[in-house]
Amino acid sequence: MAQETISLRVERRIAAPPDQVFDAWLDPRAVGGWLFSTPDGVMERVEIEPWVGGRFMIAERRGAELAEHFGEYVEIDRPRRLVFTFGTDRDEPPSRVSLTFEPDGEGTRLVLVHELDPKWADYTDRVRQGWTMILDGLARTLAQPPD
Repeated sequence: MAQETISLRVERRIAAPPDQVFDAWLDPRAVGGWLFSTPDGVMERVEIEPWVGGRFMIAERRGAELAEHFGEYVEIDRPRRLVFTFGTDRDEPPSRVSLTFEPDGEGTRLVLVHELDPKWADYTDRVRQGWTMILDGLARTLAQPPD
């Protein structure tokens, strides 16, 4: 029997059209500016293979620690849906993250669903806070005028 997962959902309205919000998830330069970037962290490496079966690696220096986030793209349906596996520890099986991008006036309603193994139940608030910070950073980045 398949083990149940915990479905964590985070929503954010972003003042940019769905294609622009979607593309920001697959552009290494854009990702290095907002994704997984903590206030005191320094982005060291962003590698993205933006196709189904392609992998990503995002490494941020946080003091003496190198925080790595990695996974594989499972579904890419531009500009509607993006699904990828997600991991931070190579000794643990990855989880699954699904993003949907819905038109909302001149902006986008982004819905993120992270499927977590039940053993991580005590960390759901922390995971939700992390994704909320990431989506807030994305919204700020897309609200800035282009260079």
